[in-house]
Amino acid sequence: MSDGVLAEVLRGDRVESRHGGRAVVVDAAGRVVWSMGDVAAAVYPRSTVKALLALPLVETGTASRLNLSDDELALACASHNGEAAHAETAARMLSRVGRDVGCLECGTHWPTLDSAARELAAEGKAASPLHNNCSGKHAGMICVACDQGIDPTGYISPDHPVQQAATAVLAEMTGAAHEDAMRGIDGCSMPTYAIPLTALARGFARFGGGVGLHPDRAAAASRLRAAVAAAPFMVAGSGRFDTVLMRHFGERLFCKMGAEGVMVAALPQLGLGFALKADDGGNRAVEVALAALLRRFGGDVLQEADHAVLDGLAHQTLRNWNGLTVGAIRAAVPDR
Repeated sequence: MSDGVLAEVLRGDRVESRHGGRAVVVDAAGRVVWSMGDVAAAVYPRSTVKALLALPLVETGTASRLNLSDDELALACASHNGEAAHAETAARMLSRVGRDVGCLECGTHWPTLDSAARELAAEGKAASPLHNNCSGKHAGMICVACDQGIDPTGYISPDHPVQQAATAVLAEMTGAAHEDAMRGIDGCSMPTYAIPLTALARGFARFGGGVGLHPDRAAAASRLRAAVAAAPFMVAGSGRFDTVLMRHFGERLFCKMGAEGVMVAALPQLGLGFALKADDGGNRAVEVALAALLRRFGGDVLQEADHAVLDGLAHQTLRNWNGLTVGAIRAAVPDR
C-alpha cells in the first residue's frame, strides 16, 4: 500500500513541495476509524510514547510519595526546549531522591531553542544533561528506581528492571509485542521499539479514554493528562506546537511530537487516538496534518474558538528573513 500526502508547501500559489506519509485514527475499542497509507507497517514511535513510559512513575506510587508537582510530571512526558525552567525542574526531580545531574545517562546537547542556548552561552555556562530534551523522562525513571530501592545505574539498558517494567507497559498499552528484533536506540540512548502505526494510535486511544485499562492504570493516565494540561509549557516550551495546542485545549486533548516526523494525539471525551508518520521525517508535515484531522474528527468536542486555532495550525503562513509572506504549509489530508 502506498502512502498518501500529509502536507503541501506553497510558494506563492504554487505547490513547491509535498510531504508524503501515513496517518490513522483509532477508536477506544481499537477499531480503525480512518486511515491513509500503510498504517500496518512498523515505525519507531520515538518520543511520542514518553507519557506511556511515565505511567509507572504514577502507578508505583512514586509520584505520590515524592510529592511530584504538575510541572515535574509534565516534564517526565516531555521533549523540551532546554529552557531554564525545564533544566531547573529536571534538577528538582533528581533532588527528591538525593541525586543530581551526574545520574543522568541521556547525554548532553545545547538547548534546542536558539534563544535559550544563546542565553546560556552569554552567562558563560555550558550545556549539561539537564538541557537534553529528554531529561525529564530520564529523571522520572531515576525517581522510580530510587523509590523502589533499585540502583538506577544503567537504567537506559533494556535489561534494567525499571526499563523492563516501562517496556512491558508499552506492550500492554499498544497491544504490540516489543521484541528484541524490533529494538533500536533512541537519541537519548534508551530503547525504542518499532510497532505498527495502528498500535501506536491504539495506545493513545486507551491513554486518553482509559477503556480496557485496570483502574489503577486508568487513574495514572488521568493524572498525567491533568499534569500536562496544567503545565503544557513543560511538555515542549516556547513556540512549540504541543504546548500551543494543549495550552488551548487543556484536558480535552493530549498530543506529543516525536523525532523523525512521528506524532500522536488523543481526544479523551471521544476515546479517539491518532498517530501520524511523515516519510521524510518532517515534523512540520505532521503538525498541520494532525490539526486538520482533529478538526475533522473532533465533533461536538470542538467549539468555535477551537476551530479558529486548528484552522491556523492546519494552514501556516511562511515568511522569509525580511518578514515577507512567501507561501504557506497546509494539510493535504481531508479535514471534513
